[in-house]
Amino acid sequence: MKTALYIAAMAIVTYLIRMIPFTSIRGKIRSRFIRSFLYYIPYTVLAAMTIPAIFFSTGDARTAAVGAAAAFIMSYFGLPLTAVAFGASAAAFVASLIF
Repeated sequence: MKTALYIAAMAIVTYLIRMIPFTSIRGKIRSRFIRSFLYYIPYTVLAAMTIPAIFFSTGDARTAAVGAAAAFIMSYFGLPLTAVAFGASAAAFVASLIF
């Protein structure tokens, strides 16, 4: 019974967080600062979720750093996302064999 209440509470909170901005902001946002601030929020949240996952996924900071460096280099050269993911995983795996 407690679990159902927790799930219902989380659903209500999630719904309210998404619904309040839609109901409270009716017109177009004209402030250039606020629009630029809102533009970068998805990238910031993605980085905040991804970076810790990178460094805690392997259990060793050195292998995680090798994988992250490989991913940054491959993405700099414009490789597709799947190639970057596989290449970074392979680099971290090879680094784990060496270290």
